[in-house]
Amino acid sequence: MRQRRPPPEFSLSFLDVICCGFGAVILLLMITKTVQPQVIEKATIDAEAAIAQLTEQLFEIRGETTILNRDLTVKREQISDYDEQIAILQGTLARTQSNYDALNLSENANAIIREQLAIARQKLSEEELRLLGRNAQKKNQLIGGIPVDSEYIIFIIDTSGSMFSYAWERMLLEMEATLNIYPEVKGIQVLNDMGKYLFSRYRGEWIPDTPARRSLILQNLRNWNVFSNSSPVEGITNAVRTFYDPGKKISIYVFGDEFSK
Repeated sequence: MRQRRPPPEFSLSFLDVICCGFGAVILLLMITKTVQPQVIEKATIDAEAAIAQLTEQLFEIRGETTILNRDLTVKREQISDYDEQIAILQGTLARTQSNYDALNLSENANAIIREQLAIARQKLSEEELRLLGRNAQKKNQLIGGIPVDSEYIIFIIDTSGSMFSYAWERMLLEMEATLNIYPEVKGIQVLNDMGKYLFSRYRGEWIPDTPARRSLILQNLRNWNVFSNSSPVEGITNAVRTFYDPGKKISIYVFGDEFSK
């Protein structure tokens, strides 16, 4: 029977050498990496500082935005005020233009009236004056010197508030007296000083002369209170432009506060 060899008291293999080498390397690495936590801590501090700076810039931007919004609101209010002033100026311009047009209309109406009067005087021959005689002169005095041989008569009546309140009854009496001077005519028309017709269905036409229609004219005149600017220019202009006819004898009577005819 063979006897076993006793194990050696000390034995070092290649594997043991390799393990010791790796252990030494790991130990060196652990020693050299001791400063890494300081680098991480510094990076954290820099990031917090950057965040604080960005936050401060954000607050500054928000403040500037608030100021800009406030300035924008003020500018919008100024624009609204400017728009209102523009509207007021445009209204003033429109009124001025309207007044200018009214003045031109008045001048044109006066020119037309002067022209028609000149034509009427030219057509009034000496024979017509002789035929009128003394009776015509007497009647002329009753109606302000206007010939009473007219076949058509037009009344222009001031319907302003002052006229309606203080002189309306007398106007009705004068109106009735004037109609009585003309026992019979071919046509009658009644307008106010703005050119508005008493009977709208006879707009631009003659009202046939009958006793019933004369009574109806006087009856409707009692409550005829329409808008008026107390200027007969529009009514006269409308009457001349609508009813002028060189082949007809037409008289126009204007009743105002002073009862001018």
